[in-house]
Amino acid sequence: MSKKVLITGGAGFIGSNLSIELIEQGFEVTVLDNLSPQIHGENAEETSELFLTIKDKVRFLKGSVTSKEDWLNAISGQNIIVHYAAETGTGQSMYQITKYVDVNVNGTAIMLDMLVNTEHSVKKVILASSRALYGEGKYFSENVGFVYPEARTDENLSKGNFEVTFPGSNELKLVATDEESKIHPASIYGITKQNQEQMILITCKSLGIAAVSLRYQNVYGSGQSLKNPYTGILSIFSTQIKNGNEINIFEDGLESRDFVYISDVVEATILAIKSEKANNKIYNVGSGVATNVITVAKTLIRKYNSDVNYKISGNYRLGDIRHNFADLTKVNNELGFVPKVNFEQGISHFVDWVNQQKIEKDLNKEALEEMRRKNLYK
Repeated sequence: MSKKVLITGGAGFIGSNLSIELIEQGFEVTVLDNLSPQIHGENAEETSELFLTIKDKVRFLKGSVTSKEDWLNAISGQNIIVHYAAETGTGQSMYQITKYVDVNVNGTAIMLDMLVNTEHSVKKVILASSRALYGEGKYFSENVGFVYPEARTDENLSKGNFEVTFPGSNELKLVATDEESKIHPASIYGITKQNQEQMILITCKSLGIAAVSLRYQNVYGSGQSLKNPYTGILSIFSTQIKNGNEINIFEDGLESRDFVYISDVVEATILAIKSEKANNKIYNVGSGVATNVITVAKTLIRKYNSDVNYKISGNYRLGDIRHNFADLTKVNNELGFVPKVNFEQGISHFVDWVNQQKIEKDLNKEALEEMRRKNLYK
């Protein structure tokens, strides 16, 4: 098997963990990353723990996926591209639209231009896609059948009506979202991931390059950025706890996500890299379990042995979904992927790691105030 792998965004949380595991399995890894201060902090090459884990272990190129020159330099000699580089904050995407489209969509377009118009040795492309494509996910109605509710409205959210509804249906039951579910993202971020996926699958197919799209759920674990106030609920809550600040829980706290541990994500990604069965297919990658936000807050407070309180505020962000969790049938049957780390175990690993880190400044209030000024947080 071809062993030279380019990981864009490879100094980030998932990318750095994947880099280390691929190196241990005998791959040669090149990383293209701009070391974004939002993720790595200032002076990243000296202080970023994520970057330092891969420093001197990979061929590192500091650059941007929005630069044709950087792409040309990075692609040279590579057999596999794992495309992680992206702006990832759902809420932030709703007001930094140009930035998200430029990095996520245009950055991907430049890569594909390189694959179409230059000589290269790339045989496979893996995309880090997202559950954000599914929007509000999949539900079952006894009188309608399976349905895919549209994004919740500001009018309903402002009245405290947080659950999704569907015209003509009675009470909806949340079910796991499979890969054949309706694609209808509820945020600009989700739209950019949908565009990335479609662009890569279509272009690579025309070129005879294998492509795989992995729709990650909420990835967490040791090593994730504690500096970024825009994404990663476990990091945001942990930073609030460590600063002795009250946790602000949106809506009624019963909104839920599928939290998947980093080692499981790395395993699923390597299975997709190695398996020819995965070529030109789409897979969910998650734990297959929905966990609500109140449970997250209570578990973290308990694990940190903290007396910090949490407040169910009723606040909400436009662009957020209510629930989603992954149907893993396809990735299990075709790639043999079974998540090994459950939520309780994963949180224990995560908390043990956070307890060894310096306490980062809690920037969550500033991030939410920025959204409030844009009329996106209420």
